[in-house]
Amino acid sequence: MQDLIRQLLAELGEDPSREGLVRTPLRVEKALKFLTSGYAADIDQVLNDALFTVDYSEMVIVKDIDFYSLCEHHLLPFFGKCHVAYVPDQRVIGLSKIPRLVDVFARRLQIQERMTNEIAQTIREKINPRGVAVVCEGTHLCMSMRGVEKQNSFAVTSAMLGIFRDNARTRMEFLELIKHRAAGMNATSHAAGLACIDD
Repeated sequence: MQDLIRQLLAELGEDPSREGLVRTPLRVEKALKFLTSGYAADIDQVLNDALFTVDYSEMVIVKDIDFYSLCEHHLLPFFGKCHVAYVPDQRVIGLSKIPRLVDVFARRLQIQERMTNEIAQTIREKINPRGVAVVCEGTHLCMSMRGVEKQNSFAVTSAMLGIFRDNARTRMEFLELIKHRAAGMNATSHAAGLACIDD
């Protein structure tokens, strides 16, 4: 990988042997391996048996989870907040495991729509809840630094499964609880702007 990075630096018109760039290939290799470490992650090991049988049937929400990922189209970062909710059916996930699950899918070459769906589908597969909802809000440097160069735009994606898709009241309760993230948007426009992924 380091040889490829040296070649890339040369193709960009740089001198890979100059002082400031001598260790860059090593640094870039380490950074890329960390930023794509989700490929090697074992979901069951990440959850580490933190699945519990509990007599609880109300909504569980973990919101404002920071995520950092790489756009698969340009290898530029996108980052933001992820909000995850589910309504358990006898089984719950340890709360600290939900941000770890977000990290697994964020640390891959991604598109935000797929990442949102993968988080929701994995929670459904692991604990079979009555429903799962995931909303991700991301700033994409491929839009801010290049292309349309719109620095203040962000993308909102959602995956609504089970009761969150079928029951409007449950869905709106979740959206109301996370709407503070959408500054300047009212609840109606926020809900209408979500790109919902089919069950």
